Amino acid sequence: MEFLTFSPETHSFSELLDCSDGDEEEILVCGEDLELNPFDGLPYSSRYYRLLKEREELPVWREKGAFMESLLHNQIVIVSGDAKTGKSSQVPQWCAEHCLSARYRHGGVVCTQAHRQAAVWLALCVADQMDVNIGHEVGYSVPFESCCSTETILRYCTDDVLQREMMSTPLLSSYGVIVLDDVHERTVATDALLGLLKDVLVSRPELRLVILTAPHMSSELQNHYGSTPLIRVENKHQAEVVYSCSVQEDHFLSALRLLFEIHHTREKGDIVIFLACEQEIEKAHQIIRQEQPHLNPDLGELIPVPLYPTKRDPIPKPNQDKQKCCTKYRRKVLLTTSFGESLIWIKTITFVIDVGVERRKVYNPRIRADSVITQPISKSQAEMHKQILGMSSSGKLFCLYPEEFTHKEMKPHLPAKIEESKLTSMVLFLKRMDIAGFGHCNFISRPAPESLMQALEDLDYLAALDNDGNLSEFGIIMSEFPLDPQLSKAILASCEFECVDEMLTIAAMLTAPNCFLHTPPGTEEIALTRWRKFSHPAGDHFTLINVFNAFKEARGDSARQYCGNEKWCRDCFLSCSALRMAETIRAELLEIMKRIELPISEPAFGSKENILSIKKSLLSGYFMHIARDVDGSGNYLMLTHRQVAQLHPFSSYYNTRRAPEWVLFHEFSVSEDNSIRVVSEVSPDLFVELVPQYYFSNLPPSESKDILQEVINHLSPAPATKEEQKTSNDKEENEKLAQTPTEQRCIIQ
Repeated sequence: MEFLTFSPETHSFSELLDCSDGDEEEILVCGEDLELNPFDGLPYSSRYYRLLKEREELPVWREKGAFMESLLHNQIVIVSGDAKTGKSSQVPQWCAEHCLSARYRHGGVVCTQAHRQAAVWLALCVADQMDVNIGHEVGYSVPFESCCSTETILRYCTDDVLQREMMSTPLLSSYGVIVLDDVHERTVATDALLGLLKDVLVSRPELRLVILTAPHMSSELQNHYGSTPLIRVENKHQAEVVYSCSVQEDHFLSALRLLFEIHHTREKGDIVIFLACEQEIEKAHQIIRQEQPHLNPDLGELIPVPLYPTKRDPIPKPNQDKQKCCTKYRRKVLLTTSFGESLIWIKTITFVIDVGVERRKVYNPRIRADSVITQPISKSQAEMHKQILGMSSSGKLFCLYPEEFTHKEMKPHLPAKIEESKLTSMVLFLKRMDIAGFGHCNFISRPAPESLMQALEDLDYLAALDNDGNLSEFGIIMSEFPLDPQLSKAILASCEFECVDEMLTIAAMLTAPNCFLHTPPGTEEIALTRWRKFSHPAGDHFTLINVFNAFKEARGDSARQYCGNEKWCRDCFLSCSALRMAETIRAELLEIMKRIELPISEPAFGSKENILSIKKSLLSGYFMHIARDVDGSGNYLMLTHRQVAQLHPFSSYYNTRRAPEWVLFHEFSVSEDNSIRVVSEVSPDLFVELVPQYYFSNLPPSESKDILQEVINHLSPAPATKEEQKTSNDKEENEKLAQTPTEQRCIIQ
């Protein structure tokens, strides 16, 4: 369902990263013959012509004629360009002109982005350049937020949004041109689209596919698609690169030290720092804000701007004081990771600091968990970081590593994310596409067979597949939700256990960014005291419901209470933007429930029956996420493997003396400080009641499994004896037993 949303965070984003000259006065061009905008039929404003001059100076503009000619005569066009050459903003506009010339016979234009923020920002910027209204001729769609209408001609969206759209319209018939941007980032969704669109193009000869990528991937794409036109866009300016004499022992502190040194030189210009991970972004943001009062005021103000490639967080808006802006210099410091170059839109970047390493998650299918690894960035990433300075001829790139480090330690490119990610959601999507005859996906990089097998196994455990390995009716319903399949299964189970209202809240809070803020030094005890009032003895999932309900109560019925709500969040050390997003996500999930006519129970949070029902629903989806405290001191051993983890500091159990023996957890990753996030206590009896028997029988031998087997024997000794005698019919019978009344009565409309 499309709905129009103009959130405060969206406007903050455009104000913070404004690419205009600051002159907002709009004066229509005088004269008898006013030139009309063909997209809305209104006269162009003077601002349009000012922005047009800026657009014509972009490196990509020189290739407009060649691009339009190629698009007219070819189904696929590849545009290979350096960063900041203007291809992401200009090429989609040219595609809109192409569709306009055909009077939209074949549809409009959609342009995918790897990151939510980039899709929103590009839509705002392009609407400005095209002299049309955002949400009308130009719009955007990102997960759980849409700013589009029936008039939308050019739509920016994230790649996963277009992927989900294919489930309902496999041929994407409402589009005449599909633009895949940031292809070199090799996200799972983009790689899936690259594979599936090969078949769509065969079925729709009139459809055009435009691929925007970095130069290093152009030959690979040409090999994949055959003989296709390639348009190369180069940046004329080369940044001055300053290498370090040696590899820094502490790259994080070295980067911040260099930042303050640059600031003290009084050289003008904004700064970008490429850090190793998103935790370092948060830490750097805190340190810069803490140091600000101690800096010489004559140097101006440092404004840290965190840019998270993977989080849904909106860009925070600094306090705006326009008079202060005129008298005091304000330098923005953009903090991001090695994958964040597409989020950077400021034209006034003069300095770039690159730490040269990254910390990222690589999924291990054998233990069903992510491993966090630290390694050098790739050569292609290092090259793109140089290009961030774009058209600036006086910029400097500071590499906190020696030049030989580039040649000896850096790989040419990083592996595609499809080779390193959990694939359960992607396989569920492909199974859904198989129903429409598009199940075959010709991947550029083949996923690891082990990851595919584990994804199929997980879907089988969740009853999403039938006996032939096709998507079951239950699996079709699960695919309707833009969630991890385990969370979808928990929501569907809540229909049977009559706790839908509470499970929707839990799902929204787990999908939104973390609502608990990292506390500044010295305020930890205050924050813990404030958080303690939300704590629920049943576990963190229930604590999240308390937080969400308290947030709604603090806001009141009127949206005008948002200002007071922000103060309440600050006082409670909670993220207001994260909680607002949870509200949006919950409303979207509720709409999906209504659309496919699933039963929605009344709220009953607090009763013993309701708490038990919530635990049953969670276990129905997360029976693969069980851990046991093996020594009574908080050392939790995973049931599926031999990894040991501790409770995360944000857990409501963390600062209490009572650590439950058996817990269900939402997330676990292997890192320096292994921790399980969002945990709730469960009993062995409840686990054995809800776990599929064929999953339990496949668990590796362990003391925990022996304890659970004793519970099974105690509860039902006769069936247990029979189970030992069963062979290949085991799985089939249990699949039938796993089918709940909810599964049988849910019908996709």
